[in-house]
Amino acid sequence: MSESQKQSIRADVWLWAARFFKTRSLCRQAIEGGKVELNGAHCKPSKGVQVGDTLRITRANERYEIAVTALSDKRGPAAVAQTLYAESEGSVKAREAAREMARLSRPVAPDTRPDKQARRELRRFKHGGEE
Repeated sequence: MSESQKQSIRADVWLWAARFFKTRSLCRQAIEGGKVELNGAHCKPSKGVQVGDTLRITRANERYEIAVTALSDKRGPAAVAQTLYAESEGSVKAREAAREMARLSRPVAPDTRPDKQARRELRRFKHGGEE
């Protein structure tokens, strides 16, 4: 069946082809686990996805809100997969804000002990320039 003749495609197949998940099994698990909403409602892996549908996908700490722009049942390169959907502007901003918050909330202290030069700088700082 050619691309133009397809009216809908299974949700798990489309998510796999659009490269949101690595395997169809992971797609199925995410859908059954309530991590994917189709047009504002939970869906099953076999539910048909059509052009114009909206999907909300939760993956790890990221939330995507996308509109389906094309259908494909074949997994291709990432550049081709990105043409299958359009992410909403609000979704992009929310993910950027969440990524920035995660970056800022990381611990500041290094995981390793200071080396000789760093110890000397710490001593200078604590004792006001004296060594």
